[in-house]
Amino acid sequence: MTDKNNSQTLVNLASPKMGTKILSVSDEFFGEAIRMLSDKEPVFIEDKFDEHGKWMDGWESKRRRDGGNDWVIIKLGSPGVISTIEVDTSYFTGNFPPFFSLEGCYSSEIPNDDDDDDWILLKTKTSLIGDKKNNFDIKSNKTLNYIRLQIFPDGGVARLRLFGEVKYDWGKFKNNELIELSSLNLGGSIVAFNNAHYGDVSALLSEGRGKTMGDGWETRRRREPGNDWIIIKLAKKAMIKEIEIDTAHFKGNFPDKASIQAASVSEVVSSNENIIKDSEKWDLILDQTKLKADNVHKFSLDLNPQKEATHIRLNIYPDGGVSRLRIFGIISND
Repeated sequence: MTDKNNSQTLVNLASPKMGTKILSVSDEFFGEAIRMLSDKEPVFIEDKFDEHGKWMDGWESKRRRDGGNDWVIIKLGSPGVISTIEVDTSYFTGNFPPFFSLEGCYSSEIPNDDDDDDWILLKTKTSLIGDKKNNFDIKSNKTLNYIRLQIFPDGGVARLRLFGEVKYDWGKFKNNELIELSSLNLGGSIVAFNNAHYGDVSALLSEGRGKTMGDGWETRRRREPGNDWIIIKLAKKAMIKEIEIDTAHFKGNFPDKASIQAASVSEVVSSNENIIKDSEKWDLILDQTKLKADNVHKFSLDLNPQKEATHIRLNIYPDGGVSRLRIFGIISND
């Protein structure tokens, strides 16, 4: 069995884990714009106030009196094509923006916030509903690295999430260079997992070591036979050479053992359901291996014959938490 909604074929290009940043904002009097990019679900704390008034978990501008509108410019951590927009107005009831629009561009320089010629319209001025996740599909194949969100005329947005596909310039790498192909920033993504009760599962593929025990993938305590697993799609087909399994901050709850399987999967013929079913039979590239608490485990692979892979499956026994998984390989020339 697998958890509901565990498929993540698209990544959130607006996630701070991707290196996405706020560059400029017209106004953030009540709430800093950076809050809008948080990977955590928004919260409401009834009695929390600061020097500007009621604290809200999101970006919130002051009330406009000049007839204009507010905006924020965002630099994506990795360029990509956006498929779905989520404008989450959770807990903004009498103070959400009635309308928003979204624009983007691809540029080697920071675009001007006041020059419409720099921007490609992704979503025309569209109405929003308060205290709700507002979702919109985008029909565009443009690769973007800057985003301009406009709200009309003012108000608060709890979260902005831009789901899509990373489009990385692979020409930046040298031939036969060892590359971290599981990385979110390059286009690695989580296909499925059987359980992710704690933490943020996308952290597993993000940069750096985990900051806390909540910064990683952790399953519930297993009370039945079996083991937990997660399937990763690599950014590119590659020959896998090195693996890192990092259990940072997991001390009384790290997995006892781990193993890794790999396969080359055709995207044309394989649905996520088939990938999950077939993954149990994939080639074993790392045998069941004992893990340690709060430790970086490094493995060099000498596979004979060398096999290319597009997907890997991390199995943990029987359950527990992994902070980071890194898969290094040499990309295929085809």
